[in-house]
Order: sequence, then C-alpha cells, then structure tokens
Amino acid sequence: MNYQIPQEGLSKEVVLERLKQMRHSDVDYNSGKVWSLVYPYSKEHLDFVKSAYNEYFSENALNPMAFKSLKQMENEVVRMTADLFHGGDFAVGNLSSGGTESLLLAVKTYRDRFRAKNNTIIKRFTNKSTDLPEMILPESAHIAFNKASHYFDVKIVYAPLDANKRVDVAAVEKLINKNTMLLVGSAPSYPFGTIDPIEELGQLAIKHKLPLHVDACVGGFILPFVEKNNRALPLWDFRVAGVTSISADIHKYGFAAKGASVILYRSMEYLRHQFFVSSEWQGGMFVSPALLGTRPGGAIAAAWATLMYMGQDNYTQTAEKIMQTTDKLTQGIAQIEGLSILGTPHASLFAYHSVSEAIDIYAVGDQMEKKGWHIDRQQKPACLHAMVSPIHSTTAQAYLNDLQQAVAHVKQHPELKSQGNAAMYGMMAKLPMRGMIQNELLNLMESMYSVEGKAPDLESGKKDFKTQLAAMLIKIKDSF
Repeated sequence: MNYQIPQEGLSKEVVLERLKQMRHSDVDYNSGKVWSLVYPYSKEHLDFVKSAYNEYFSENALNPMAFKSLKQMENEVVRMTADLFHGGDFAVGNLSSGGTESLLLAVKTYRDRFRAKNNTIIKRFTNKSTDLPEMILPESAHIAFNKASHYFDVKIVYAPLDANKRVDVAAVEKLINKNTMLLVGSAPSYPFGTIDPIEELGQLAIKHKLPLHVDACVGGFILPFVEKNNRALPLWDFRVAGVTSISADIHKYGFAAKGASVILYRSMEYLRHQFFVSSEWQGGMFVSPALLGTRPGGAIAAAWATLMYMGQDNYTQTAEKIMQTTDKLTQGIAQIEGLSILGTPHASLFAYHSVSEAIDIYAVGDQMEKKGWHIDRQQKPACLHAMVSPIHSTTAQAYLNDLQQAVAHVKQHPELKSQGNAAMYGMMAKLPMRGMIQNELLNLMESMYSVEGKAPDLESGKKDFKTQLAAMLIKIKDSF
C-alpha cells in the first residue's frame, strides 16, 4: 500500500469506489444487528440530515460574529433543550461535539469554580490549597469522567451501587469532604440503563452546598418523551432543585448528525467558569465557550434542523416504539433459563448476565457474533449490553431466537469459554493484577495506531499469546 499522497489526483469515481470498498469490513448498522455506536432511524431521515449538514459544511462556529446564523441556531437548540428539561428562563449552555466533550466541560467548569471559591489569600500563604478537588461518581458513571479526571487533575471517588444498579445515596454522603467539588448521577447509566436517585442526590447537593451534574447524554432526548407516553420515571432534570447541570447528546436519540451534544447549566453563575478567555495572544483577543477551536457548522445546522423536523409528536411516537421493543427484548431474555437482566432499566438500554455456571456469557456473545450480531461486552459483572434503536423493532424476535440457540450451544460446549473473545474478556475480568491489563490495553492502542495501524483479529483462528494465557488462567481458576 502506498501511503504517499498521489502525485496526480485520482478521479472522483475511483476515490468514491475505494471509499465504498473500505466499508466492506465495517458493521452494517442498517441491518438492525448493531446495538451501539449508531442510531439508525430511516433512510429518508438520514438523507434529510445529510442535506442539512451540507448546507453548512464549511462554516465554522469558532467566530459567532462571522457566522451569526450558526450562533442563532445554537442558541435556539439550547433554548429548546432547556425547555425540554424544565430549565426555565435562566438555564444556559452551548453545543459540544459529543457526550465526552460535554462531560469534560462539566468537570472543567466545576474544577475552576472550586478553585475560585477556595483559592483564598489564607490558603495561598499557608500552602493548603494543594489538595486535588474531588468528584463523587457512581461506579456506573461514564468513562468520560475518568478521561476528565486524567486531563484536569480531579480525583475520582467512587460510590457503590445498590442491588438495583443505582448509586447508593447514603454511601455518597459518607464520601463528601472539604475537597468535594461535584456530585454526579446518570439518567440513565450506560452500563445498566438505570436512572440514579437524582432527587435524593439533589437533596444532598443542597444540604452540602455542592453542584450536581446529571449525565443524560444517552437519555436526554428519549426520557422526556418516554414520560409523555405516561410511563413512570424518577425525576432527573431541572425539576430537581439540586441539579445544576445536565448533558444530553442530540446525535443519539435526538437522531441528529454525529458531533452534537448539549451542556446546560441552571444559570450563568456556573457556565461562566466553562469559558476560556485570553486578551494577551498576539493573534488578538480570544474567547472560546468549549474545548474545540474549530466548531463544524454542519453539526450545529443538522442538530437544529433535526429538532425542527422531528417535532415533539414524532419523538414521542418513536420513544414508545423503542420502549415497546425494549420491553419485548428484556422480557424475552428474562424467560431464557440461565439469563437475567441486571437491575431495573428505565430506558432503552440494558445489560444481562448469566446466573448459571453452565453458561459463560462471553461465549454466548461469541456465538451471537457468529450469527451476525454486533455484541457489546461489559465487566463487573460479566454481561452483554444492548441499546435499542427504532430499527430493532424488525429484528428483536430474531435476536431472541438466536440468543436462545446460542445459550443452548454454550451449555453443550463448555470449552467455548477458553476461545476467542470469551477467553480474552474472561481473562481481563478475572485477573487480579489490573496494572497488567492497563499495560496490555496500552500495547493494543500502540499497535492500532502504529505505522501499520491494524486492528486485532480475534476471529482469525490463530491463538496469540493473550488468548493462550487467558485459556490457561481460566483452566487454573476452574480447577479450584
């Protein structure tokens, strides 16, 4: 393969054909067999969103004075979202590139707010301001908070979950100390689809004068419409007095183009700590509301256009369709002997695990992938995960049928847990030396982003060292 820019450009037809060929190994999300990453709605909708994106393909929201239309669209999206989340007339915020950026912004904002409130003259002279600020997270909080911790020097303190996979509020209160800068809850959590007890967390936030961020990146644009269908949900938005900010992705259940999330604060008192301002740069005075400099106009235009095009009635009908499919799946899985749903999911995503020693859940995942399903695996506990989109209404029964067969096959072939992905994930879940796992994952990333840039192929039939090691460790564990 030649990695140089071609001396003479190729024709449009050749380039486009190569693009099509490169997609052959990608997952086909339009088949209804993919349970994460994308949220297919319909071809007609996709074509509309592409058209809206292309209208602002080259525009840049870095300078709102140059592209005032983008600032107007961003403001209207924020206002519509604030209305959806009962934010009243004072909730403010902006668009980001996705859930990760929204959560990074929230942590950065509360870190800077914490510094501003605690960097007193006495602390500066007594050198007692060196303790890292802390945020208390549910064990099920999104991994983006860990990235924020790594980037912004904020210590994570984990609170355990209760039997229903929601954060234990009593445990949260015991973890609060003078360095606590933020409480966090999920609506819902990505691993289990459960909404944390936000009302109780809000009471804690008010009692201890702490901010509370609700991560609704997954649920923000489906939970309000689930509620409109008269399905009972715990309160999670700005109706809870202690909630100070909410993040929600429009490119998930809002069905907008990739690169659109909203970060909302109850008032400007919080948002002002998110801004970056510099008046000394030689390039001129510089202000930025979020992490990115260049902010693609297409994503903003597509987000605005999608909300306007879909409308609340359409979102409400779609939410009911999704929840009916989710009900069918969770009830069907619960009826398969040896499997059980984890917690009580409130929305359109859930996880299930094995409650039988004869069923290795990762081996079940391998068998499902052989049947063409793209399966997400989780750990602590070992389980499989699914996020339901409208397209899954046509494939839910096929999924349940294949799952029943996969479970039966794994029961008959216990050796499958020592092969392929089951072996690798089994090893990672059971090894006590977590530093070794961290190092192996780092090595994997180095391999994927090396000059060759190849992704690992666990289905090639070749047993590499990690797979052999996993099989050996599982056998040793089983012998005891």
